[in-house]
Amino acid sequence: MSRVLVVEDDPAIAASVLARLRAEGFTVDHAATGPTAVEMAFRTSPDLIVLDLMLPGFDGLEVCRRVQARRPVPVLMLTARDDENDLLIGLAVGADDYLTKPFSLRVLAARVHALLRRASMAVAPEAPIRVGDLEINRQERRVKRSGVEAHLTPIEYDLLVYLAERHRNVLPRERLLSEIWGWAEGCSTRTVDSHIKALRRKLGADLIRTVHGVGYALEAA
Repeated sequence: MSRVLVVEDDPAIAASVLARLRAEGFTVDHAATGPTAVEMAFRTSPDLIVLDLMLPGFDGLEVCRRVQARRPVPVLMLTARDDENDLLIGLAVGADDYLTKPFSLRVLAARVHALLRRASMAVAPEAPIRVGDLEINRQERRVKRSGVEAHLTPIEYDLLVYLAERHRNVLPRERLLSEIWGWAEGCSTRTVDSHIKALRRKLGADLIRTVHGVGYALEAA
């Protein structure tokens, strides 16, 4: 039984999310402030965190930074604003996916299941991947470009490996959604776009080529 930590300061939203996730069979804990969330994450070692962006004490971005610095854990970020900068910052500090409020509880549950499924399927093959100056150590799940290590979230890592294994192949957004996110209900092609932008920011804008109207191709020289 997976343990989920829900970090949400709105009592009504928190109650609804807790009830839905418990009905899905998860063990669920709740925190309403940034400091409490970090303390509880360290104490209970959740399998996944549902994390609101705006919190008392300090915000969800700082919660994510502190938690991910100690132990990588899948994070589904909740934000009241559909602001691309907020989303990119959230992905940069370790969030794996996001939902914009208001959201469907059915969609939230589907996203949680999808993130946990991806985490449980993570395998560490021994053979590294080298494409140009990009090096992916799959045994250690570490990524370097030109010798400089990049810190990726689990979803970013899986997406990069999928692209690198198909170097120069143009991969449609819909295929990436299917293979990386498992077509989690409520996912859209913007989910893929946001993670590609995060990879470009961490590894270089020239690494992944956009084929407009189709998808993306990794083309490291």
